[in-house]
Amino acid sequence: MVTSASTASQAKGASKSEAVYRALRERITSGTYSPGHRLVLGKVADEFGVSAVPVREAVRKLEAEGLVDFQRNVGATVTGIDQHAYDDAMEALAYLEGVATALAAPHLTKAELKRAHKLNQQLRESTENFDPIGFTSLNQQFHELLCSKCPNKHLLTLVNREWNQLSAIRRSTFSFVPGRAQISLAEHEHILTLISDRAPDREIELAARMHKFGTRRAFDESRQASGA
Repeated sequence: MVTSASTASQAKGASKSEAVYRALRERITSGTYSPGHRLVLGKVADEFGVSAVPVREAVRKLEAEGLVDFQRNVGATVTGIDQHAYDDAMEALAYLEGVATALAAPHLTKAELKRAHKLNQQLRESTENFDPIGFTSLNQQFHELLCSKCPNKHLLTLVNREWNQLSAIRRSTFSFVPGRAQISLAEHEHILTLISDRAPDREIELAARMHKFGTRRAFDESRQASGA
């Protein structure tokens, strides 16, 4: 039988692990920790004033999301995404997010569509003094809002997982293709118009899908031009 004391102890341990996980994840997705950055578990534990156990649990969770790579005798490092992995992940996201956006469209309220237009305007304003990391963050908020009312929760989980796996590299995608930002904004407006006009699901799905493929294509072309 589990006593109340042991239950409280387990809850406390879980909360410590969650706090470390959230902090490390924010640093990875914000760019504070770049790909290849090594997470020294002992130093992390000292920083957060916890034992090694919550840190290991947090790292396992980050590893499951594809944000950290843990190798025995090497330790934990922040992962990058190679070109082939990036292309595959963007292709998966294009199809998943296209369907999720189409399914969510009929359920979005006028207030939510207004919020989406406001986010797109904020994106437009951010291009004046372009900050690729900030732009990418707002861009994700925009697409998360459009998908938020998807009635298929399993599909939404898959979309969110792909966003998480791509976050390490997506935070800097627009650094390589800043010219893509303005085109992306126009495509956002087109998607919003389709949703507002109650266009057929297929049209909305295709527009959202091709929007993602456009970003992937621009990134690929940039890499090829630079010889990367």
